[in-house]
Amino acid sequence: MLFTSAVFLVFLPVVFLVYWFLQRWSLRWQNAWIVVASYVFYGWWDWRYLGLLFISSFTDYWLGLYIDGCEDPRKRKRALVLSLVFNLGILGFFKYYGFFVEEVAELLRSFGMQPNVWSLKVILPVGVSFYTFQSLSYTIEAYRRNFKPERDPIAYLAFVSFFPHMVAGPIMRAVDLLPQFTRPRRFDTAAACDGLRQALWGAFKKIVIADTCAPVVDRIFGADPSTTPGLVLLCGAILFAFQIYGDFSGYSDIAIGVARLFGINLMQNFKTPYFSRSIGDFWRRWHISLSSWFRDFLYIPLGGGQVTLPRKVLNIMITFLVSGLWHGANWTFIAWGGLHGLFYVPEVVSGAQPPRTRPEFAHLPRIIGVFLLVVLAWVFFRSHTIAEAVSYLHYLVLRSFTHPGPVFGSVPGSVVLSIGVLLVIEWWRRDFRHPLEDMALPTYVRWGIYLVLLTAIALQGDPTVSNQFIYFQF
Repeated sequence: MLFTSAVFLVFLPVVFLVYWFLQRWSLRWQNAWIVVASYVFYGWWDWRYLGLLFISSFTDYWLGLYIDGCEDPRKRKRALVLSLVFNLGILGFFKYYGFFVEEVAELLRSFGMQPNVWSLKVILPVGVSFYTFQSLSYTIEAYRRNFKPERDPIAYLAFVSFFPHMVAGPIMRAVDLLPQFTRPRRFDTAAACDGLRQALWGAFKKIVIADTCAPVVDRIFGADPSTTPGLVLLCGAILFAFQIYGDFSGYSDIAIGVARLFGINLMQNFKTPYFSRSIGDFWRRWHISLSSWFRDFLYIPLGGGQVTLPRKVLNIMITFLVSGLWHGANWTFIAWGGLHGLFYVPEVVSGAQPPRTRPEFAHLPRIIGVFLLVVLAWVFFRSHTIAEAVSYLHYLVLRSFTHPGPVFGSVPGSVVLSIGVLLVIEWWRRDFRHPLEDMALPTYVRWGIYLVLLTAIALQGDPTVSNQFIYFQF
């Protein structure tokens, strides 16, 4: 695991105090400290991959400068292609090499051949998909001349390695994040307090929601679906939806909140996605940084919506399939992306636009319908193989009619209660970036809420159990 809770609780205050102490010297000293702290943070998991992070960062740093200073269109394009090949090559080797080798070997075996397969057992570097995409955005934006590349290598390294979001996002564009490392920062008490509140909410979602759902989900998905009641299978799929939401959005809230302690603003990555009224609306609310990345750097370059309808549908399916593959080297992730593409295509054909108004109680039938489609796709995301996912869904439907229950006893009441609390709070505060933002309540009520959340976290948290964030593996 990248870090333990105890180490992080000591690590963060030390980094924070030194960071603001260095403000009296210079901005460059602050950035240098961020780089040192980020590399220590990353190296805590496995120091051997620090070299990979450094090489990746400096390659794109120099290519960005070259692209900016070069006027020959062909040379600029070659430099961009080099950046794409280098970064995607890193991803391809560490994330997909073994997968493709085994798939090719299996294909050859189907033709009666007996290939001598040699493959490497490579440990996937934590966060490699996130920091390579962030670094790629730098060279692509430089090629498009959307901003001037940074000449200070310390500021650039701080941009790529900034520890709160490096291992699981949000994926920040260079044009949005890099300038924040090139201008003086002043400690803002109000922003820091709001950051702590957002981090508290993120910890609640991770520990009280995701970590309580996890053992129940593991037990249900690990059982034989042919002997499991249908409604229990449905509960398992729904609980996984809340597990992955609490886990991933919880990390994002912690990252955004911690970043604000350092005077850095990261983009909102989740916006109550389970209150969506269409699949298009869902992808405006779920993992926003990745969705917008694929939209701007894959979907639009393919032609986006400015093409014929068949080509537009193809562009959408390509984008969703690549998005699925980005999550991991498994056909289940590709199927998950493909399903979302298929769910979205009818909206494209009909010309429907994602809703822009706030969700209301009158929209609940549509919200529930979209949520169930998302849950269906999550079964593929959670399963190890396509056959396992299909079997799970087959028995979910079949046994919901023939053997629906009993359900009581399969899902602890505390899990149901915690999810209910989450939904009520997020619905009540759905117009805010996070539920604890700008609460117009008496001081004693607000502090009472904070105390309840801290108590729930303390009671649920088990220091003997390592509950790594799901997206660390991506």
